[in-house]
Amino acid sequence: MREHLGFLKTSSVVVKIAAWIFLFFGVIGGIAILLGSVPEYQRWVGAAALVVYPFFFFFLYLIAKIADLLIKIINEIHSIKKE
Repeated sequence: MREHLGFLKTSSVVVKIAAWIFLFFGVIGGIAILLGSVPEYQRWVGAAALVVYPFFFFFLYLIAKIADLLIKIINEIHSIKKE
């Protein structure tokens, strides 16, 4: 199991970065639509985007935190086995 720790650490960082990117562009896009800067969309779409994108952010960030927790559990189990 310890051979997968590098993958878990890397994927946790990548997912956290993706979560922040989703949040940033989602909020910017939602505000732009809500203010009427994008005439192709109705304003309610902007409000919906301001609800949906933070949900995606928290979901992705939660997945990354679970991966971090899994890394800590594996390290703890490994240190107990050494004793």
